[in-house]
Amino acid sequence: MLTDHRKGAAKQLACAVITVSDTRTKETDKSGKKIISLLTEQGHYLSFYDIIPDEREHIRTTVEKATDSGKIDAVIVNGGTGISNRDVTIEAMEPLFEKQLPGFGELFRHLSFQYDIGTASILSRAICGVRKHCIIFSIPGSTGAVTLAMEKIILPEVGHMVQEMHKDCKQK
Repeated sequence: MLTDHRKGAAKQLACAVITVSDTRTKETDKSGKKIISLLTEQGHYLSFYDIIPDEREHIRTTVEKATDSGKIDAVIVNGGTGISNRDVTIEAMEPLFEKQLPGFGELFRHLSFQYDIGTASILSRAICGVRKHCIIFSIPGSTGAVTLAMEKIILPEVGHMVQEMHKDCKQK
């Protein structure tokens, strides 16, 4: 039963939130604030927060900084997932993944189609993967997309994902 798998799920995670944007500031970052608010409402805590430009090297080094610390369980990157020339979040992050979880992007696009934006969901390149025992999500930067991803997928599963990721480590 699914609930049996979630019984041992981590309840309080150290999280990083990274907003990829050429225009947002900490005062205007509604999506980043929404992610932080939803995380803390669920008992998780913020260990790292930054707003960075939509530039491959900057995205890559910031995600590496968060995952290399060994103190963060989950990283949520929002923004830069579209198809414009400036949207390079996916290209920056995919090479960092030791494992990819394609079901995340598939489910996000399905839910986006069903509840939010219809056929425009094909423009989303949301992804998820693992690096150095850290779960990394990359989601679109709109507040609607952030809310959908957080409420319908990330918050219900992130504790279970972290538990599964560390299962082999505890058995050794």
